[in-house]
Amino acid sequence: MLARALGPAGRLYGEIAMRRFRRATPYRSRLPVICVGNFTAGGTGKTPLSLAIGEYLIGIGEKPVFLTRGYRGRYKGPRWVDPKHDTAGDCGDEPLLLARTAPTLVSQDRKAGALMIESGDERPASVIIMDDGLQNPALEKDLVIALVDGLRGVGNGEVIPAGPLRAPLEFQLGLVDCVVVNGGPNEPGTAARPSGVLGWLKSQFMGPVLAGNVAPVGDAAWLRGAAIAAYAGIGNPARFFATLEALGARLSKKIVFPDHHGFTEGDAGRLLAVARDTGAMLVTTEKDLARLAGLNDKRAELRSASRALPVRFTFDDRDLARLQALVDAAMKTARQREIPVQP
Repeated sequence: MLARALGPAGRLYGEIAMRRFRRATPYRSRLPVICVGNFTAGGTGKTPLSLAIGEYLIGIGEKPVFLTRGYRGRYKGPRWVDPKHDTAGDCGDEPLLLARTAPTLVSQDRKAGALMIESGDERPASVIIMDDGLQNPALEKDLVIALVDGLRGVGNGEVIPAGPLRAPLEFQLGLVDCVVVNGGPNEPGTAARPSGVLGWLKSQFMGPVLAGNVAPVGDAAWLRGAAIAAYAGIGNPARFFATLEALGARLSKKIVFPDHHGFTEGDAGRLLAVARDTGAMLVTTEKDLARLAGLNDKRAELRSASRALPVRFTFDDRDLARLQALVDAAMKTARQREIPVQP
């Protein structure tokens, strides 16, 4: 009933989003631009996939630079992220994670950000990776990848505020070159529904639809049988909690915060009290731990007392090869075109 009542507002929101694209004159960078975005509001795994693409490009000798708007950070940019001194309050949590792998620029104005990256004055670059920005028309993209959550799909198919879509799905499908479903058929405990989402997307989109997972990396034996107080302020905390349990952890507490939550001293005190009273180990996500970096008071104590579960975006060999082929082709095509000098 609520979705129906909000339908007119959703249609207006979608029309505004489409009109913004049609009226824009996007800037064509002299560098290849790869965009990783999503169709819906909320977390789908964009940052882990952006990191995976960045690591692949570094591995083949490229110099990627991440371009992000720095959601929830105070920097408007263009400004380079300094992971040793910046906090999530400065630039957002995701840029801090990206900057561990490659130079990262925060810029709400994507064209201004691209121009600064192109200058190469401070950090040489051979390719721009946009973490988010599918719905941003300021830059021409050479490869656009959309992430879809394998359990939630596109929700009720309605546009914000009637549903989770950022613009009408048909319009957004026309903007992308590839769709990746996070939570493919081989993910433990999620075989049925992700398989359905995967099949449905293949019926809607004629391009490549790949299946991947955000999976733990490294030795997770420390979780087996351990009493855990898990906390998360991400788009899909249930997936994080389920992953911990699948690795053998005993979750005595599951504490959920809003996505991109800025932890307060009160939050830290409560979480530390939970660990003290239950004897449980505090475990969180890499993004949540990044938001505690550089802070004082009890939040510094919370960071020291917490352990993050490291994750990476993974594919089977077939879909990994398909993704890498798409990246290689986009890079080659971008470098073959002639870019006119722009004022």
